[in-house]
Amino acid sequence: MNTKQIGFIGGGNMASSLIGGLVSNGYPADKLTVVDLDSEKLSYLNQTFGVNTLQDSKELATKADVLVLAIKPQHMQSVAQDLGQAIQDKSPVVVSIAAGIRVEALDRWLGGHLPIVRCMPNTPALLKTGATGLYANAQVTENQKDLVESLLRAVGVTVWVEEEHELDAVTALSGSGPAYFFMIMEALEAAGIKAGLNQKTAQLLTQETALGAAKMALESSEPASVLRQRVTSPGGTTERAIGILEEQGLRDILQAALLGAKERSIELSDELGNN
Repeated sequence: MNTKQIGFIGGGNMASSLIGGLVSNGYPADKLTVVDLDSEKLSYLNQTFGVNTLQDSKELATKADVLVLAIKPQHMQSVAQDLGQAIQDKSPVVVSIAAGIRVEALDRWLGGHLPIVRCMPNTPALLKTGATGLYANAQVTENQKDLVESLLRAVGVTVWVEEEHELDAVTALSGSGPAYFFMIMEALEAAGIKAGLNQKTAQLLTQETALGAAKMALESSEPASVLRQRVTSPGGTTERAIGILEEQGLRDILQAALLGAKERSIELSDELGNN
């Protein structure tokens, strides 16, 4: 993998995180090149990680073995159509981290018959604790899949899905998921204050409890239901709280929220790819 040229079109937060993860894992900085219209971003990436920088996307497209499109979804069509011929000439594996852009639409904009991997990372990738869903079209080889997986594993765990529509569920669960947990933390902190704690104490206890629960889940082979049962003593305080959450329909609320997010993901893909 270390001999492959990886190009990034777009030098924003996610690209910066991927670059930082690759470099910290030992990937040669001179094999990484970034294009961005913002010269300050390019200067930062060059000085921080030692990567190459360009301002010509077409030039990069003719050099890269892996081309990461790290741009906003609403800009993807114009960028892809502009790059089409250059990418067709080189035929790199194209990696899209733009939410809502289906492979069929991107392939059409790029001129067709290209190996494309669509990824759905989430914001904890910025801290190298992300979760990324990946889908590859039929043109992607096993070696290319391994290469792209190594790229995304630099910022967290990766999961391949067999069907592209599964990425809508990935978006709803892990893509939007951090916001759900932040909202739960926000509510727990407020409840702690109402129960008598000061704001600083309630915030710290909420954050550390969330971190500890996540670590326990990650390090255990047991499902969350078993872990919950283990900390719920009969007749105790946790049992009382869990009972109230069940009565208030927490499970139904979370399910409705996730399915609503999935539905919106499908709608956005239809809107963005209909041209």
